[in-house]
Amino acid sequence: MEKVVAETAELPKTIVRRVVKDKLSQCSKADADLNVHKEALTAFSESARIFIHYLSATANDICRGSKRQTINADDVFKALEDIEFPEFVDPLKASLEELRETNAGKKAGTSKAKEAKTKEVKKKKKKKRKLEEPPPKEEEVEEEEEEENQDEDGGKE
Repeated sequence: MEKVVAETAELPKTIVRRVVKDKLSQCSKADADLNVHKEALTAFSESARIFIHYLSATANDICRGSKRQTINADDVFKALEDIEFPEFVDPLKASLEELRETNAGKKAGTSKAKEAKTKEVKKKKKKKRKLEEPPPKEEEVEEEEEEENQDEDGGKE
């Protein structure tokens, strides 16, 4: 059998295998370890690739119909309905919302961590400055120079 699809257009086999096995283990009543034949994995992978292409082409048509150039999640939801997979819309919306919440939490955590790190660095710099002898002020330097000049003048007279 000849390969029709370029290797770069294939879905990663390990991910396809993991998704298939996870779903089959959820559906299976027995706790037995299920094996999936290599050809079956190839069929799953190719089916998923074709579905993604079909869905993305439909979403692209919807996006262009709205005179936009960027496909958004609503375009994908509408495309799922157009290609007669409306039962996927609600679970997909729920997954997307969960992902957004997770990412929002990560961003907030990252921001707080960066802020704490910045404060820590500032404290260390401030502490280091306190430990070092502060540089003399301009007025003090000028006074010292005047005193030295007076001493030199006074010593010559």
